[in-house]
Amino acid sequence: MSTAHRSRKPSRRPWCDLKDDAHLKCQGSEQVVLADREGAERRVCPAHAASLWLTDPSLRFSAKTPPEAIAAVMRQAFGGGR
Repeated sequence: MSTAHRSRKPSRRPWCDLKDDAHLKCQGSEQVVLADREGAERRVCPAHAASLWLTDPSLRFSAKTPPEAIAAVMRQAFGGGR
């Protein structure tokens, strides 16, 4: 057995593109992919997706977003029970 140190993979970026101290804390574990009219995608948590989706009608859910994640966004947006 070798005692050499294994290289560590670089840390992955936060899964929510909006995760930082200036924004609300991310909520939910499902990853949502929103796309604008030009097709640019943004990966966000359900809480941020609900906020973005409600304020920008041009955003749409990408086909990469699983149905469970869309349901989580709707619960965040419209206050559905858990």
